[in-house]
Amino acid sequence: MEFCDDCGSMMHAEDDLWVCDSCGHKQPKDPDANYVLSEEQEASDIIETDGENAGLPTTEARCPECGNDEAYWYMQQIRSADESETRFFVCTECEHTWREDDN
Repeated sequence: MEFCDDCGSMMHAEDDLWVCDSCGHKQPKDPDANYVLSEEQEASDIIETDGENAGLPTTEARCPECGNDEAYWYMQQIRSADESETRFFVCTECEHTWREDDN
């Protein structure tokens, strides 16, 4: 497995190069290294989801737009590192997004 020096994404093999799908960076393979490439192995690494938010946890939260009582949630640091993270909610029905700050 090889990772891109520019963006850190996993690279894939193309002939004598490692190619990054994320940023397009290319680098030559080490001619002295031994690589094992398997189509089955690469295909099994792909994770398919039904939707954009399918991997997020859900909680009881009332949507201010449609009144639905369930939402996906995630936390993100949007201010300086010495302040708490912000909780974001995404309605499971209408996909409206809102946030809740710890004050």
